Amino acid sequence: MRTLAELRAKFRAVWPLLDERAKRLMAASEARSFGYGGVSLVSRACGLSRKAVGKGIREIEAGTAWKGRIRRPGAGRKPIRISDPQLVDRLEAMVDETTRGDPESPLRWTCKSTRTLAEALNRSKHPISHAKVAQLLHDLDYSVQSNRKTEEGGDHPDRDAQFRHINNAAKRYLAGGSPVISVDTKKKELIGNYHNAGQQWRVKKQPHKVQGHDFPSPDVPRAYPYGIYDIGRNTGFVNIGTDHDTGAFAVASIRGWWRREGRRLYPKGKALLITADGGGSNGWRLRLWKVELQKFADESGLTLSVCHFPPGTSKWNKIEHRLFSFISSNWRGEPLRDYETIVNLITSTTTAKGLTVTCRLDRRKYPTGQQSDGKGLGTSQSLSGQVSRRMELRHQAARYPVIADCYLYFFTLPNCFGSCVFNWLHRTRL
Repeated sequence: MRTLAELRAKFRAVWPLLDERAKRLMAASEARSFGYGGVSLVSRACGLSRKAVGKGIREIEAGTAWKGRIRRPGAGRKPIRISDPQLVDRLEAMVDETTRGDPESPLRWTCKSTRTLAEALNRSKHPISHAKVAQLLHDLDYSVQSNRKTEEGGDHPDRDAQFRHINNAAKRYLAGGSPVISVDTKKKELIGNYHNAGQQWRVKKQPHKVQGHDFPSPDVPRAYPYGIYDIGRNTGFVNIGTDHDTGAFAVASIRGWWRREGRRLYPKGKALLITADGGGSNGWRLRLWKVELQKFADESGLTLSVCHFPPGTSKWNKIEHRLFSFISSNWRGEPLRDYETIVNLITSTTTAKGLTVTCRLDRRKYPTGQQSDGKGLGTSQSLSGQVSRRMELRHQAARYPVIADCYLYFFTLPNCFGSCVFNWLHRTRL
């Protein structure tokens, strides 16, 4: 007959490798082999209670097997949905008062965090923890969400036709081998040791230390990145201005792209299509932008066409999500301490689709408040032509001739297109 010490040594060898049920069944098997008094002896040797050993003996005698389970089915606490059937409905009503809840609910104007919801449910005699509230919300297909910028205000009835017009114009130019570019000014950047969004791998607990506040004085230099994205070739060109973002600066950036890359990539190009937002330095109402474009047309001999997107639709401008978004991602939290850093970061921007970016620094002065009287157009004639208010003609180009047989077309597409362009043609005297 084995002694108590021998039993303890046997259990000690295998005990850490067994789960709760296996321990119970092993102890019960040993107790049965001893006969009378075996339950007490095994209990002292392995540490299980006599009740647990007896339960194991009954399980062996019953011969039931629980596949993948340690305890028998039905053990433990009841799910909270069963013990408190009204809890889920009450929780949904508190989260979504607009459809199910009480408009007088105190949570209507408070933060609906899981802790706040749990406290309100506890006060309503529905005991629950904040962790269980989060689990129930996930089970009900709720998630933590921020606001989404999708509302664009009132839509003009011809908005779809305006976008189709821009799309058809771009396809026509690309099919003919002419360049199509998307232009815009990126958010101006502060030059100095200031916070920049993004993250990068560094030694643990050694982040870049930057200024605690981004409220610089007017003396702090700024960078004005004006981008030109070549839609057909998936290439970008960024002109970093150091003075002001004006219409002259915008056209100077386009001129720089044409001289540095455009005429090399399109040696036979005679026309250029420009897509831009309706505001900013390339806005459809900005007279200086139009005058400078005319000068560029005279210098280059190109036939320029400009398509302005309707108000509030800048996200559809290709440059926003094909160039600027990748440039911002490439910042990776690096403080823009000098202009050289900006130029190097933008130049190194690439994508898996093969995007390449060229960047240059423009230190020329572009003063604001410049009044254009149209003298920059040389001997060009006054604006001429008519814009029809009929639906089928509303999206045609407004054409007016200038010197050197160069033409400048404006596909200007704001809301209330007919009246806006009609007034512009009659009030602007270039």
